[in-house]
Amino acid sequence: MFISTVAAAQSTTPTSTPLPAASPDAAGFSKEGLARIDDFFAREIQANRVPGAVLAIARDGKIVHYQAYGYLDKPKNIPMPKDAIFALASMTKIFTTVGALKLTEEGKLPLQSALSTYFPTFASMKVGVPQADGSLRLDDQKRAITIHDLMRHTSGLTYGGRGDHPIAKLYPAGDAPPIDGSISDFIEKITKLPLAHQPGTVFEYSFSSDVLGAVVEKVSGQRLGQHLEKTVWQPLGMNDTTFKVPDDKKSRVAQPFANNPLNNQPQRVRYLTESQKFDCGGACSFGTVGDYLRFGQMLMNGGALDGKRILSPQIVSWMTSNHLGPEILNRVAVVEPHRAGYGFGLGVAVRMQPGLAAVPGNVGEYSWNGAYGTAFFADPKEKLVVVLGTSAPGDLRKYYREQVQDLVYGAMSK
Repeated sequence: MFISTVAAAQSTTPTSTPLPAASPDAAGFSKEGLARIDDFFAREIQANRVPGAVLAIARDGKIVHYQAYGYLDKPKNIPMPKDAIFALASMTKIFTTVGALKLTEEGKLPLQSALSTYFPTFASMKVGVPQADGSLRLDDQKRAITIHDLMRHTSGLTYGGRGDHPIAKLYPAGDAPPIDGSISDFIEKITKLPLAHQPGTVFEYSFSSDVLGAVVEKVSGQRLGQHLEKTVWQPLGMNDTTFKVPDDKKSRVAQPFANNPLNNQPQRVRYLTESQKFDCGGACSFGTVGDYLRFGQMLMNGGALDGKRILSPQIVSWMTSNHLGPEILNRVAVVEPHRAGYGFGLGVAVRMQPGLAAVPGNVGEYSWNGAYGTAFFADPKEKLVVVLGTSAPGDLRKYYREQVQDLVYGAMSK
């Protein structure tokens, strides 16, 4: 009975699908397997573990499964529509990387250029080395931070609020800078802090993408959102993707539960209630599952969709290859525990082995997710693109990332 209730809550909008549709059988999916996905979200919503979700699965450029579940706003009893707008959090990072690579293929942003070329104060940052007595030894950088480092998170920067690392404790929380001040304030603040590692030595998830966004602004002469709108979002017809949701679309923004279902502690998505003072390239965009599916399909197609070329096929292949060499400590699985055996490309995690990971998939699959409950992965071998939208900012988001990948591959019949 509840499954029918959830289905009834699904919206009939938008009137068109983001990609052409295909029957499950023709696309190599079983109807029974797809029904298991519906059953999974019905159980989760009935248990009040997540308000609702939107899931899109495309194979070979066609939609196999595109469904909305549960509620956009549970306390107000508003059903989840397919065109719900989600806070994309770190899925913004892939947008920023693509926007930067547009400049690279135009000869305006070489990856080996030093970050200090664009923001000189990064050259004077020291590397903090924790000592046994609790102090920090401050060493000079052995080499400059590069644009390449920003794209693959080997800059030495870090995030605040992550673990017990003494340097991370000095950094602001990931969602704080665009609320607290301007992009200039952000750069000024972090360049007064020590780096957590020597540049080019450790994959450390960090503010690198936010800094990359600032570089894109300087090189393009536009706000990051304006650059992405012109070069990526508008050509792909991603009409609901933005850094600032307009007033006439705010009623479509997915709302989280007020309390974390796992521990009943208060939770929130700050960008839903507090204004951003700059377009942060690491976490601040909003968009629909349908829009992101079109973006993912563009990457799957080698940089083009519906006759609109965003990047060259060679640039996309380079972007979605592993860029963590043997000299770099790979800590991708520290951030994404189910992704052991993954490296990192330019803005995306890249699967390097068929085993090790806690999820099925193939070598060459690339992905990244968002801290507020969104997820994206693409598998070139299977010609598969998957996008999930939820508003689940607690630890449950990691559970949904793993479960959805299991369910999608489990629904495939060939």
